[in-house]
Amino acid sequence: MRILVTGGAGFIGSHLCDRLLADGHRVIAMDNLITGSTDNIAHLLGREDFLFIRHDVTNYIYIDGPIDAVLHFASPASPIDYLQLPIQTLKVGALGTHKALGLARAKGARFLLASTSEVYGDPLVHPQPETYWGNVNPIGPRGVYDEAKRFAEAMTMAYHRVHGIETRIARIFNSYGPRMRLDDGRVVPNFIGQALRGQPLTVYGDGSQTRSFCYVDDLVDGIVRLLHSDEVEPVNLGNPCEMSILHFAELINRLTGNQAGIVFKPLPQDDPHRRQPDISKARRILGWEPRVPLEEGLQRTIEYFRNKVIAQHEP
Repeated sequence: MRILVTGGAGFIGSHLCDRLLADGHRVIAMDNLITGSTDNIAHLLGREDFLFIRHDVTNYIYIDGPIDAVLHFASPASPIDYLQLPIQTLKVGALGTHKALGLARAKGARFLLASTSEVYGDPLVHPQPETYWGNVNPIGPRGVYDEAKRFAEAMTMAYHRVHGIETRIARIFNSYGPRMRLDDGRVVPNFIGQALRGQPLTVYGDGSQTRSFCYVDDLVDGIVRLLHSDEVEPVNLGNPCEMSILHFAELINRLTGNQAGIVFKPLPQDDPHRRQPDISKARRILGWEPRVPLEEGLQRTIEYFRNKVIAQHEP
């Protein structure tokens, strides 16, 4: 297959490019580098089966030749990014999704949308199944990301119903691994970066809020399985092992040998109190569930960030 990955220079997008190439496909990565980096795909540049195009997908997308699948992963995806780039986040969820779907329609390609657990907002149902409609504040600071993805899902289903596009929707829960940015504001790079610098870890609230963490290799495997499945409606992809943020901070300190402890700060507005996917559908339809143990995935991620922290301090 010849596959376009928007956001292909991002954290998940770049790992997805690696996997698709390993599976024997030809891959085009498209990214405007607003939050992505060519460092993530530097090892792919120059390959005959890989092409990088710098482009903002909120503008018309032109690709010469056939395209068999469009995987739409372009978007700021961390709280720091979408709070600093609120309009760009809304535009890529709305206009970018529209342009990517238009390309898929023109090429007769299958379309996969990278959606998010944030469509569930601060959930009143736990764990969250795909049938739950969510509890989202549309005018809160996080609404720019939540509603962009909810709109993207609605647009994707409209193209499926009206134009007969083969569509897939992945609702991605907290994921982690190498190629995350140290400064992206998400809990894994925040904690690991602080720990490797010998700083106390910043926990918001009392740390009782929960998250569940899926290693990127497992996530990408679920995405690929979903792409090749026949499931049109959303599928949760994430790790159902739930953990409090306080417990997670203590784990990071233990794995890094950080003696600086933990400091507590006020909880940000609309920060979800609980986040855990119900992956029954993914198990049933895709035969998928995470396999990389949390400590193993964290050790790989810590080693990646250790090199980044050392590089920052070199003259």
